[in-house]
Amino acid sequence: MPGTVVANTTGFFNRDISWLEFNRRVLHEAMDPRTPLLERVKFLAIYASNSDEFFMKRVGLLKRKIAQGSVEKSVDGLTAEQQYHLVREKIASLTVEVMTLWNKTLRPALEAEGIYMRTYVELTEAQRTKADAYFRQQIRPVLTPLAVDPGHPFPFISNQSLSIGVLMKGENGSGEHLFARLKVPQLLSRWLTFQEVVERGGGGKETYVFMPIESLIEARLDALFPGMEIIEYQHFRVTRNAEVEAEIEDPEDLLEMVQEELRARRFGNTVRVQIASTMSAEMRQYLMEGLEADADAIYELPEPLGKSDLMAIAAAVNRRDLKVPIWKPDVAPALADPAADIFALIRASDILVHHPYESFDSSVERFILTAVNDPKVVAIKMTLYRTSGDSPFVHALARAAEAGKQVAVLVELQARFDEERNIQWAQTLEKAGAHVVYGVMGLKTHTKTALVVRREEGCGSLKCYVHVATGNYNSKTAELYTDLGLFTCREDICEDVVDLFAFLTGRSLKRDYRKLLVAPLTMRQKFLTMIDREARHAKAGQKSRIIAKMNALEDLEVIHALYKASQAGVPIDLIVRGFCCLRPGVKGISENIRVTSIVGRFLEHSRIFYFLNDGGSEEFYLGSADWMTRNLSHRVEAAVPIEESALQARLKEIFEIMLTDNRHAWDLSSDGTWTQRRPRKGEPERNTHQRLMELTLQRSAKSKS
Repeated sequence: MPGTVVANTTGFFNRDISWLEFNRRVLHEAMDPRTPLLERVKFLAIYASNSDEFFMKRVGLLKRKIAQGSVEKSVDGLTAEQQYHLVREKIASLTVEVMTLWNKTLRPALEAEGIYMRTYVELTEAQRTKADAYFRQQIRPVLTPLAVDPGHPFPFISNQSLSIGVLMKGENGSGEHLFARLKVPQLLSRWLTFQEVVERGGGGKETYVFMPIESLIEARLDALFPGMEIIEYQHFRVTRNAEVEAEIEDPEDLLEMVQEELRARRFGNTVRVQIASTMSAEMRQYLMEGLEADADAIYELPEPLGKSDLMAIAAAVNRRDLKVPIWKPDVAPALADPAADIFALIRASDILVHHPYESFDSSVERFILTAVNDPKVVAIKMTLYRTSGDSPFVHALARAAEAGKQVAVLVELQARFDEERNIQWAQTLEKAGAHVVYGVMGLKTHTKTALVVRREEGCGSLKCYVHVATGNYNSKTAELYTDLGLFTCREDICEDVVDLFAFLTGRSLKRDYRKLLVAPLTMRQKFLTMIDREARHAKAGQKSRIIAKMNALEDLEVIHALYKASQAGVPIDLIVRGFCCLRPGVKGISENIRVTSIVGRFLEHSRIFYFLNDGGSEEFYLGSADWMTRNLSHRVEAAVPIEESALQARLKEIFEIMLTDNRHAWDLSSDGTWTQRRPRKGEPERNTHQRLMELTLQRSAKSKS
């Protein structure tokens, strides 16, 4: 019926199953023969890393809800127990695909290219000699065999650590099997590498042999357990729940709460134990009892366990023919002159930068480092959610504070899995005299914003410059994630950013922002208003269109609004990289909605939103928030309007390239299946990331001509 939204839960996809479908799209890149071989290995490693995160976050949460007897249901009407069983079925299916891919395809393909994975016993005599020396010098001193018996309780097994379980018998003749555990040292590289040149057909070919160090340790078990008879040894890898609740009442501050949560997470419940299929029932029982894990937490996988470590192999092999061509980010044309005053460039016009096509160091780092060293700059304010281990920002901001500039930094201590690093950065900045704020209690600060205040001649007062972005201030991920950032000195936007920092660092309750959309204050309602406006225009016979790009779509209020807009006739394109709870293409409900996912060389991370507004005044926003409840209601987020026509044209171009991609684009159907697009016969391949790299080079060449 026209105007009807979804009346039951069949209108939504399950978040966790959709998340696993995203990871299957990642796995597909490892399966796709069009992907260069070592890139396929990298995608398998990314799939494994994503799986670790899924177990730590989602499986742990489901198991906790089941244990608590929760009756809460998901958007698709499932209990936690029903979701858990569906998740296990999906993971079982994916595991079969991983086993087949590794054993039947990738490993044989690597060996055909002279890249081998070998155990200690498969090494040559010369290689064993080198391995033996490495064991004596680097491994043996840090190994700590831990026995399990009445005098030695089962040892604590840390999250994502690889261990060797050993069953053995003593010489007392009792025949009783004893258990011991060896932790594979995490401070060492997982792989011992042997390179050599093999003569073939009159020429030399470089070969690589990678031996996991656990194989070397196993070859020395007799020396580690002298006098004992080794019955069995097996690898196992533990994953623990990261969704823990700290047992602390009325914490005095956010830092205390986060530190307690970190301690609690270290001892989180076991949610997965990865083993090889050859492990005996006896050893499995030892592990289940010692780790307090049920049988359904045991997952059999082909060796090597912990396939995220395969990333190191892909990086170590120097074979450009087996990798994608190297991409070096270019300098944005507006910033091409390194000697130019970046503040003068921003005064001339707003500047949009697109990473990793345009470089992070020549734009964002240049902006902050220039501000640090500029004597006219009196204040720098910045949010840090995630930053790299060797971040230039922290030490630069510390220098600015020591030089007498007012430096205020919001360090989000609750950034998942980066909490410890962020605590260290916060303490470094505090020691330098910077004002450090840990965030707003009850909210995560996810916005990516920087403010520079400068005293300039002739302007009569202080002048502000801001950077608002979709991605973190992280120079490492800026090489891998696609993100957008806007530099501007427009007074209305700058005043909004000043007010936003007052909200973050003080007790401001300001809710009326001029241009920024700020969550949890104004963003949700503004998006809903713009979606509703497109629906009204469509009903009135006016032009309407919505295009939105994000990482994930889950918020029910937004989804209902999109369904209403679809029923009104609004053409809607959603580019959603990860999970999507909206069900597109349902007759009478969402038949005007198309959902696309791009999974390729770079991780799609930018969030862009477009509303046609009857073609009279098109609206573009970019920002830090996905259309998820956590972003719109439980985080501090910011989205900035892009109003210069040249910059709007660039965003339109990005949308057009993605929506016409036929290499890395996937289409979501109403039954939940994803189908990858393929070029039709005679049609050229259109690859989003390749096309954007080409356009970057063309713009750069044009600016230099």
